[in-house]
Amino acid sequence: MIQEKPSPAFATEEWLQWDERHVWHPFTQAGTAPPVTPIVAARGASLYGPEGQSYLDLISSWWVITHGHGHPRIALALAQQAMILEQVVFAGFTHPPAAQLAAKLVARLPEGLSRLFFSDNGSTAVEVALKMARQYWYNQGKRKERFLAFQGGYHGDTVGAMSVGGSSGFFEPFRSLLFPVDWVPFPATWQGDAQVDGKEREALHALDRYLSEHGSSCAACLMEPLVQGAAGMRMCRPQFVQQVAERLRAAGVLLIFDEVMTGFGRTGTLFACQRAATTPDIICLSKGLTGGFLPMSVTVCREEIYQAFVGDSFDRAFAHGHSFTANPLGCAAALVALALFEEENTLPRIAQLEAIHQARVTALADHPRVRYPRVVGSIAALDIVADDAGYASRIGLFLRKFFLERGFLLRPLGNALYLLPPYCISDSELHQAWDCVAEALHQLPPVTASEMNGQPV
Repeated sequence: MIQEKPSPAFATEEWLQWDERHVWHPFTQAGTAPPVTPIVAARGASLYGPEGQSYLDLISSWWVITHGHGHPRIALALAQQAMILEQVVFAGFTHPPAAQLAAKLVARLPEGLSRLFFSDNGSTAVEVALKMARQYWYNQGKRKERFLAFQGGYHGDTVGAMSVGGSSGFFEPFRSLLFPVDWVPFPATWQGDAQVDGKEREALHALDRYLSEHGSSCAACLMEPLVQGAAGMRMCRPQFVQQVAERLRAAGVLLIFDEVMTGFGRTGTLFACQRAATTPDIICLSKGLTGGFLPMSVTVCREEIYQAFVGDSFDRAFAHGHSFTANPLGCAAALVALALFEEENTLPRIAQLEAIHQARVTALADHPRVRYPRVVGSIAALDIVADDAGYASRIGLFLRKFFLERGFLLRPLGNALYLLPPYCISDSELHQAWDCVAEALHQLPPVTASEMNGQPV
């Protein structure tokens, strides 16, 4: 239990009224959403309300918390750095935390990924990668302007990120603003999937056809390796990622990995590309980079990409930047968050979480409401049979309320229920969460015929 819960500076009712009057919350329909849940403190794997309510954070507060809320080592590093240097323009300047973090990250990434560009969040990391890939070819006098992505992928909410995530279905009001992107199928799979070989063959055939026709004009392909997060934790096999990379490399198309969610241990290795035994040309990292303490992202590329921007005139330079690029506070937090993976034996701990996930998912696999059970690293997911499957599924709203009332922060992606906890969660806490999932399944009414007809993944 939290030892020292800070007291709000104002009465709870007062600041909640301010929130209701002035705040616009993300991914929320204000006309139908239930009242927001107030949180005033957090420690470890738990969040705390103003009256001492506790909520076990099973989604790592939107996938950003790695080692736990309020980790004292990261908090101390932030406080110390704030007394030394809190911010400096990064164009033409540098500072020790940024240089050290770049070196430490490159040392942990696959060999060849050696040049690091700082930005602010996952969307901007993707924007940087797209612009980097396009200008890389432009600087060489080559018109390679097409982009390729995988159906269902989601890469953020800025215009470029929306463009490559346009098949996700979130962005219809902005369709006319998006640049053209080509898509190929993503062979989503799960445990016991007898059709996976065929799905992968079809996806690779589609990729082969595309590259045969457009490979010479395609700048890059963007992929979430192993797990498409916002699409409902849709998973693919490592060998599929490897075969995609081989084809792109042969066709001279850059491969960009969006590891905004899968990075920093989520799939059981520090980066998903390591579990997939595949090195991209560019990788996007954010969310867990600072352990969840501050917004920061990096886009890391091969040396030859960086060298294509080096020259005697500014028009070859990468004219992109953000006010808080390489913010020293974020760098200080990220340095400690990265070091903790070794100091606290985090990857072996994630393997233990994966084993618990696997056992509990397997025990639920035969439930009539459960489809497509799947696990990788700290991520476990299953689909709930529903007649309105998808992000706006009514069953997702019911489950959010059900879990919150029992002290669990679980936020299903429509009818896709997933657990993605901080790595510090105890075995007993994780089992309690799975017990609650089993209870929720028991509370649901029997499956109807209409619900059984077609459960897309």
